[in-house]
Amino acid sequence: MSEHGTVAGQHRITVPAPGCLVALFAPIVVVLIAALVLMVMLDRQERANERNESEALDKTAALARSYAREVMALSQYPPGQEAVRSSAERHDGRLASYARSEVRLATTVRFFADYKDTTMFGTSYSRAFRCYSIVFREDAAGDPQEKTTRLEKCDADSLSRPNRFGGRPPLRS
Repeated sequence: MSEHGTVAGQHRITVPAPGCLVALFAPIVVVLIAALVLMVMLDRQERANERNESEALDKTAALARSYAREVMALSQYPPGQEAVRSSAERHDGRLASYARSEVRLATTVRFFADYKDTTMFGTSYSRAFRCYSIVFREDAAGDPQEKTTRLEKCDADSLSRPNRFGGRPPLRS
């Protein structure tokens, strides 16, 4: 009782029971842990996919070198368009252009390589490609030499669209 004879109001601060706090925070903690696990898994999958694609693109460079060696080794030099096309196809490539002159042979080939692309929903196979310009010419001794250059732009439209040179790159000696 108070000095005036009335019942004094008590101000109580209540602390929830520990079980209540666990019941409130447990779902939040579970969701945060699940989100963290999914983010880590996604990051690992993205790095693995990038590595797989990089390996596939490296394989296209190896295919281009192998194609160039095979074309230079053909008995009839410079080879005809069908021989070059079949050589490109044996190396997972598609001949995009062929230009032959007295002093050189210029080809553009799109090389393909497959790789595994993984997501949380499964695995699929994707295809990476790069285009290379391979120029063959004979040196002073009459031996064929080649120069392989990776092309930055490699889309289907730019490779199949005719240009002012009749669909072939210009020949320059």
